[in-house]
Amino acid sequence: MNLQRPNGNDATRTANRSKSVVPSSGLCSRCIDGCTGNCEVFKATFRGRELIYPGPFGDVTAGGDKDYPIDYSHLNIQGYALGAQGLPSGVKGNSDTATFPSVNTETAYGWDKKVKMKVPIFTGALGSTEIARKNWEHFAVGAALSGVTLVCGENVCGIDPQLKLDSNGKVTSAPDIDRRIEIYKRYHQGYGEILVQMNVEDTRLGVAEYVYKKHGLDTIELKWGQGAKCIGGEIKVGSLERALELQKRGYIVTPDPSSPITQAAFKDGSLKEFERHSRLGFIDEQGFYAEVERLRKIGFKRITLKTGAYGLRELAMAIKWGSKAKIDLLTIDGASGGTGMSPWRMMEEWGMPSLYLHAAAYEFCKKLADKGERTPDLAFAGGFSSEDGVFKALAMGAPFCKAVCMGRALMIPGMVGKNIAQWIKEGKLPSTVGQFGATPEQIFVCYEDVKSIVGANEMKNIPLGAIGIYSYSEKIKVGLQQLMAGARCFNVAAISRRDIMSLTEECTKVTGIPYLMNAYRDEAMAILEK
Repeated sequence: MNLQRPNGNDATRTANRSKSVVPSSGLCSRCIDGCTGNCEVFKATFRGRELIYPGPFGDVTAGGDKDYPIDYSHLNIQGYALGAQGLPSGVKGNSDTATFPSVNTETAYGWDKKVKMKVPIFTGALGSTEIARKNWEHFAVGAALSGVTLVCGENVCGIDPQLKLDSNGKVTSAPDIDRRIEIYKRYHQGYGEILVQMNVEDTRLGVAEYVYKKHGLDTIELKWGQGAKCIGGEIKVGSLERALELQKRGYIVTPDPSSPITQAAFKDGSLKEFERHSRLGFIDEQGFYAEVERLRKIGFKRITLKTGAYGLRELAMAIKWGSKAKIDLLTIDGASGGTGMSPWRMMEEWGMPSLYLHAAAYEFCKKLADKGERTPDLAFAGGFSSEDGVFKALAMGAPFCKAVCMGRALMIPGMVGKNIAQWIKEGKLPSTVGQFGATPEQIFVCYEDVKSIVGANEMKNIPLGAIGIYSYSEKIKVGLQQLMAGARCFNVAAISRRDIMSLTEECTKVTGIPYLMNAYRDEAMAILEK
């Protein structure tokens, strides 16, 4: 197993000087008195707690790069020379009807009032991070046009500089979340939805009541955790005044901005930023049921739950309690997560990796289903970025998994498109982009597709990042159609665990997916013995 060195990584902008590194500590095997750096211990000597986080904050997303013993690359997709599952009723499969462009990639989630999506992917929670805020228009319009769900993450109301609260500390005005919801709704095409996520602070602020009363949202999401970290959401704050404001609103802010020592350090210029933290959640079964019921009484048609890379006990809680409460979607996010703001070593070393967690999720759902209990629809998250990963996740969790939640993979196209617009404006297109043309019409292969959706007059209002996300989603769709056709699955519901195989016996032990030398062996022997 190739484990990463804990003392130098691009995420923390550190590196070892020595070519030889102690595997266990990541320290250079020869540490010289007088070295000018720049390993993590060196840099932490004078920047301290700043080295906990990837950076520069607000300009990067970061993903843990630990190489786990087993991951989704240890699975391969089956292909068949006959058959056609999932064609429309009455259509007989043959070479003319069972073509890959005819594959239906639509999916749906929900207990009764289901939400359809054009592609079985949706965004991770885009919450109070600076990356999400400044790129929101690109993300929201792109997701809406692509026909996929957009998750507006935690703490958006709580950090809004223009937030207004009543005498009970409840939200009465939150312009930023208003902006976020309205942008998505403006371009919504009838597929997917925008839902808002809540943590402890959001619940205390009355975010659910606010977004339902003002925007009439159908879905709200409870959050237990994510794959990147086992503590609440964080951001960094660059001013003392802002840090004090957030502390006054009830957030945990570190270092304590009200401390004279901290204020002196900030005045000196050595302390350059503060961290705003959410509180840890404390779940219990009856409290969970009560909260779900409370949200339904507010008026929400659907309740979803996002949980992270906790161990098997918490996974069982999420599935069993979600089943009893009839929640509409359970998103299970494995380690190591990708995020714009999580402790780097926590991303690297905490939690159950995605494949292990998702294998256990299938096992637990199957156990309940065999007893006649209906489980929530599942979505798997944690390191997916391409159509093969989407197929494998759907197959791994079939028939319970309905979609894949993508974090950074659905953010990057938005940022790239935004930057292309700026490069065009400045006349500084890099050759990687400029080789395809000099205008958006020439550069974006899906430009005319988006134009056909919104109309020629509206195109001037569509940010290029949104076209980027649409193009990326289209790539996922077409690639998925090809893989599904090869596996003779002509709709998402037709994908099963028999459509993947393990490349190693250890993978089989973890997932229950047959080792490739055993998969379909009985069928093969039956043919040979005729």
